Amino acid sequence: MTPHTHAVTDSPVGPLTLVATPTGLCGLYMEGQRHRPPQEAFGDRVPTTAAVFAAAAEQLTAYFAGDPAGFDLPLDLHGTPFQRRVWTGLRTIPYGETTTYGELAEEIGSPGASRAVGLANGRNPVGVIVPCHRVVGSTGSLTGYGGGLERKRFLLALEGRSRPTPASPPPGLLF
Repeated sequence: MTPHTHAVTDSPVGPLTLVATPTGLCGLYMEGQRHRPPQEAFGDRVPTTAAVFAAAAEQLTAYFAGDPAGFDLPLDLHGTPFQRRVWTGLRTIPYGETTTYGELAEEIGSPGASRAVGLANGRNPVGVIVPCHRVVGSTGSLTGYGGGLERKRFLLALEGRSRPTPASPPPGLLF
């Protein structure tokens, strides 16, 4: 098994646990997140100054400040081939835009697989960086999010700003 290390960085949506292998970032988990692995799976805790963690923390800080530049980090994502196709598809959704599960299913060449796309979306191990929060229901409604719907609302509102400004989470969001 590939060794993992982890670091924790603060964010407007609460502490984020970043997990990496020697190849790249393999996890970004929020407190209370659905499908969060057990703490012992994260490996040793290291300072956020360690290579991939420093870059991730810097890019997350820029993102939460309203910078739409996106993320440029080495990723080491583990999942089924279908899950990896979905996660690759998620990375094509532009900042400030949303798509539906059905549209994403079509985009990755699996029309009619919107439910399976939803399940793979929910298993995304690096939320925010691989923007699963940009997927909404067929009517535009906010549907499930592993980090909770309040966080999804916050992230979408952050990206909807016409001018980047420092983000303030809604009252009661910090955990």
